[in-house]
Amino acid sequence: MHDLIHPAERLVEAMARIYHYRMTTTSGGNLSIRDADGSIWITPARVDKGALRSEDIVQVLPDQTVEGRHKPSSEYPFHKKIYEKRPDIRAIVHAHPVALVAFSICGQTPNTRLFTKVHTLCGEVGFAPYALPGSEKLGERIADVFAAGHDCVMLENHGVVVGGRDFPDAFRRFEMLEFAAKTIVKASALGPVRYLTNEQLAVSERPAPVMEEFTSGPYSSEERALRRELCDFIQRGYQQRLLLSAAGSFSARLDEDSFLISSELVDRATITPGQLVLVRNGKREAGTRPSRACQLHRAIYARHHGIHAIVNATPVNATAFSVSAAKLDTRTIPESYIFLRDVAELPFAWVYDAPEKIAETLTSKFPIALVENDCALVMGKSILDAFDRLEVLESTAEAVILSRSIGQVRPMSESVIMELDTAFLF
Repeated sequence: MHDLIHPAERLVEAMARIYHYRMTTTSGGNLSIRDADGSIWITPARVDKGALRSEDIVQVLPDQTVEGRHKPSSEYPFHKKIYEKRPDIRAIVHAHPVALVAFSICGQTPNTRLFTKVHTLCGEVGFAPYALPGSEKLGERIADVFAAGHDCVMLENHGVVVGGRDFPDAFRRFEMLEFAAKTIVKASALGPVRYLTNEQLAVSERPAPVMEEFTSGPYSSEERALRRELCDFIQRGYQQRLLLSAAGSFSARLDEDSFLISSELVDRATITPGQLVLVRNGKREAGTRPSRACQLHRAIYARHHGIHAIVNATPVNATAFSVSAAKLDTRTIPESYIFLRDVAELPFAWVYDAPEKIAETLTSKFPIALVENDCALVMGKSILDAFDRLEVLESTAEAVILSRSIGQVRPMSESVIMELDTAFLF
């Protein structure tokens, strides 16, 4: 599919998102796109990254003539070198997100075997030794690592460079890699970090079950309203960093045998009602590609008739517990215990091999689960209920991790728990 968005507009939108989520600074980072004619569109030098406009983007023609009112980024040399050595790469992201910078100043690369999607999207991360920023030497060093087959390259004492077949592909990789780095840092505060084995990766890489299609009729007013509400909360989840642009699934029950669910590889930040998928009696709406979590959500709805919304999410602090042996204790403050109860811990393979077992494990006492090296799984009586629980889960997980640097966690006593159980009719 051809990208209909102008390269300058694409770069402005992406930089705004990267800057808004504090994944770079006013003066740091640069983005580029290689156009079909060989031109390179690149962010300018010494222009506020938080206030870029389309007219600020610079076009460098194949003959190296520069068009635009600014000079191209001082890092243009390594963009040019990467494109020369990797013809398949057509977009590049370079930025200084704090977790990846932490790895770069320690001379390390994040292990992408943390999560299936991270490993699939990012592959093995390369490492380029330090050289002066903006120099030809740095360009050669980075391009050589890309030429060896890496799509993500850590720069010693500098940051990260990520390439993709188009800009959305490069951005997904960049965002996913920073998520992995943050999760590793958070999980390391809890104890040893667990990574996926070859066998587990092989399980996750099996093709998803083929679903039959059906042709849907005109949407009812109820379905249109539900599509809008679900999209609003998916976008909100992205804004709250509970979902990633390419990770996290949210669904809502339409009736006894039907539910709506987010699409595979649709940007969660900009998802529209028409990009949701209707699943009815185990069949998908014709011409759509539902999230791989579809079968799991269907199994949960079939078993729990009072559940009307389910979310698989990737909040950093909660997923930090999913990749460590540490148990998330919800008995921290009343809100945490009331909303979360006890958080179940589920084996990685169940997501792929045993969705019915997950559905059996989730109950009113266990409305939330952490799936080993995968996600946080939350069910609710409504979209709002599920989202509220997800927010409380992430806040609780972050508070527990932060408390590790202060002192010993003091959970609420058994008498307090009994009082809460009685007062809230558990």
